[in-house]
Amino acid sequence: MHYTAHLSTDPKLAALIERQGPHEVKQRKNICLRLCASIMGQQLSTKVAEVLFRRFLELYGGTEPTPQQIAATPHQTLRGIGLSNAKAQYVLNVAEFFTAQKLTDAKLRKMENEALIDLLTQIKGVGRWTVEMLLMFTLGREDVFAPDDYGIQVAIKGLYGLDDSNKKAFRQAMTAVAENWAPYRTYACLHLWRWKDEPVIGKIKKD
Repeated sequence: MHYTAHLSTDPKLAALIERQGPHEVKQRKNICLRLCASIMGQQLSTKVAEVLFRRFLELYGGTEPTPQQIAATPHQTLRGIGLSNAKAQYVLNVAEFFTAQKLTDAKLRKMENEALIDLLTQIKGVGRWTVEMLLMFTLGREDVFAPDDYGIQVAIKGLYGLDDSNKKAFRQAMTAVAENWAPYRTYACLHLWRWKDEPVIGKIKKD
């Protein structure tokens, strides 16, 4: 993969890449739906999130709904598939925003990362982290770093021996480490998440 040589200049990442093999970043269609799915799945296990999303699609005959179709769905219908009151409202907020702003996949794909974050975090229920995940996993952007992600924090602390007792200093230290990974920070995050989920055996020791 094109990114491995650059990230392998970091010895910690070089070891991860060698063990895990390369990762891929892909673009997916229907950005509005992916954002809704991300909100639905927050703080849930992958399994539960998948069940919820399947139930959601069943509301539209098993096909992927348009923003207009989602916006026209009654709040109580969304509650009925197991969404909390807040999540049901946030899903509607997303669909209504996409409809009102006439946002299309093509329009969003032309926007820079920060501009997209500024735009979509105007929606109540959508935070910066949610948009960062969207940039990585739906828009396929290669240079996104998510310092607020708990898994990334755990992995960087463990791999690089950073002290997280002072939150502000920890964030600055994380960002400084990640600067060296640009323009492939998304791939670095993928390797860090994978490392965090690996069994303890085989983990890289801090030197």
